[in-house]
Amino acid sequence: GGTADEIDEEVPFAVIEQIPVFPGCEGVAKNKQLDCFNEQMAKHIKKYFTYPEKAAEDNIQGRVSVQFVIDKSGNVTDVMMKGPKGGELLEKEAQRIISKLPKFKPGQQRGKPVKVKYGLPITFKLQ
Repeated sequence: GGTADEIDEEVPFAVIEQIPVFPGCEGVAKNKQLDCFNEQMAKHIKKYFTYPEKAAEDNIQGRVSVQFVIDKSGNVTDVMMKGPKGGELLEKEAQRIISKLPKFKPGQQRGKPVKVKYGLPITFKLQ
């Protein structure tokens, strides 16, 4: 449905004209927006990260690939996780971290808010 100028497909993060704005990055120059986004995302993960106790005990570590969509309202939706074998606890923790993300200013394509897909790894590593 929708008219021709209504964009409903997801735009990959790499090609979007105006990436979603992470709270705190509003005043940043356009060419620095991505750095700011990634920086804030890393800070967010660090802030909320806790190693699942059981996973630590069982020496489960590895990388969880996280993918989600920032919708037209700036909400995080369609979160998908792919963790290491036996890493359900890690996936669950990654999910929890992502669920705490703030509301974004949605990404824009041709001046209209669009859904944007974003992916990142969260690494669980025992010291």
